[in-house]
Amino acid sequence: MNGSQENKDDRRRRLARRLRIRSRAGSAAVEFALIAPVFFLLLFAIIEVGIIYFAQSTLQHGADDIARLVRTGQAQSQSLTQAQARARVCTDIAPLIPCDGNLYVDVEAFDNFGSVVFSPPLDPKGNANPLNNFELGAACSVVLVRVFYAWSVFTPVLTPFLVDMAGNKRLLYTASAFRNEPFAQGISGC
Repeated sequence: MNGSQENKDDRRRRLARRLRIRSRAGSAAVEFALIAPVFFLLLFAIIEVGIIYFAQSTLQHGADDIARLVRTGQAQSQSLTQAQARARVCTDIAPLIPCDGNLYVDVEAFDNFGSVVFSPPLDPKGNANPLNNFELGAACSVVLVRVFYAWSVFTPVLTPFLVDMAGNKRLLYTASAFRNEPFAQGISGC
């Protein structure tokens, strides 16, 4: 009896061991299924935030380019229009940022830094204000160049943290304030 009892116990142990091995076979897949959504959401969030910061930097480059033309008097001598300035910014920001109705270029001139007053880019409901200011100013004028872009946020979890406009959008905003150089004839300094 001892021999048959040992055989039965031995068979039970082997069966239990096989069942335990089989029960662990799908555990990796279950663990991955639980962790994968969080992992991919975090990965997409990191990618989107990186792209937004890169787009902001690209937009700043476009605004700096227009500001340089205005500050040195090149824009005034070429009679640069708002459409031409916008096209120039579009060239600088492509292909990362599409040149569509979400891009606004605003240029305003003032007599001095103390008189600078400008309209907000968003209305109280979070929609973009259509800014149609385009004053390049004369020599020694104070000029404010602003470029705005309404960026669509795609990662759902980031929406509460990144959205500051209506329609799940984030306002990318860049500005440059400066005094024009004395580029006109007969002006030696400002």
